[in-house]
Amino acid sequence: MTFLLLSEVLRVQKATECSRVKNMKDIKNIFRGLEKLLKEAKWFDEDWEIYNRGPYLQLYKTTWFNHNQGGIHFETSIEAPQLKEKAFPIAMHAEEDCPSQSEFMERFLRLESERIKSWKNYQIEGRGFTVLHRKLPLNYKNLEQRIYSELSLLRQLEDGIERTLSEL
Repeated sequence: MTFLLLSEVLRVQKATECSRVKNMKDIKNIFRGLEKLLKEAKWFDEDWEIYNRGPYLQLYKTTWFNHNQGGIHFETSIEAPQLKEKAFPIAMHAEEDCPSQSEFMERFLRLESERIKSWKNYQIEGRGFTVLHRKLPLNYKNLEQRIYSELSLLRQLEDGIERTLSEL
């Protein structure tokens, strides 16, 4: 009896692990498709960059001090913790390579907070390195398009970011 129960538990664990691996492969393919969608967008020009590490992606302008992925960028990731939680983040970060990081965040939010507040489910954080974020339910239906739409929305902050950087 104990042996049958243990073998059933092991079978379920193995099936769960196989499913998780399959999901991670699906996520990497979704992020490849997302990168292609972004590069085909009318607004995407030579000043935009994408850092795509499979289940993790950053979108940023070349002038945002993000050459080592530690400046200003929009970010999303769907890795093991997000698969388990069945939700994933979309965020804007201003990390350690951002000049005058706290002053940048303060000035940027003064400029753009009303716009951000009008967006559904976005939360302004303004501390640490997270400027703003939201969580989306992890549903594979139209996932690539949903992430693209969120990043396109965040892209509207481009002028505010550029203006804030020029005033520092």
